[in-house]
Amino acid sequence: MSDTASTKNAASKRTLLLMIAVFVIPVVLAKLALENDWFTKAATNKGQLLSPTIDMTSVLQDAAPKWRMLYVMPENCDAVCENALFSINQVWLALGKESDRAEALVLTTDNSDPKALAALTQYPNVATMEISTPSQLATNSVYIVDTQNNAMLFYQIKLERQDAVMESRNMLADMRKLLKLSRIG
Repeated sequence: MSDTASTKNAASKRTLLLMIAVFVIPVVLAKLALENDWFTKAATNKGQLLSPTIDMTSVLQDAAPKWRMLYVMPENCDAVCENALFSINQVWLALGKESDRAEALVLTTDNSDPKALAALTQYPNVATMEISTPSQLATNSVYIVDTQNNAMLFYQIKLERQDAVMESRNMLADMRKLLKLSRIG
């Protein structure tokens, strides 16, 4: 009788240890994974996050609060520039019914390429804004500017049209997500 009692007792202890292990080990592993950065944390944006954001209030102070895809027109508009203009136009069109909450905007200066400025007539959905001082933004990137005029994401535009189209898909995915989550603009 004592043999069956000790066998039952040993089986109960094994079951208890197994149950503890099943519930405790995953928690311990999760804590270790978080503390030691064993994985990339959940980032759903496809563009590169600007940290800290760039305040564009001085440039956009009189503009209505909208989400903006902003591009700075360089002195010489090359293939990257043409791809950027094409991309922001296409993304704005792809936003569909949400396009009234967003704006494709090109910042120009006195030194901006005049041929490219004339070519902007091909893109009636792309607005332009002349600025007097050079912007701190790079001319080979498109920036997402929030409704509070903070440039927060950017997309490096590529030389090849196919690569630029893929980057505009990323831009579109981020814009749709931002517009879905935002109640402003």
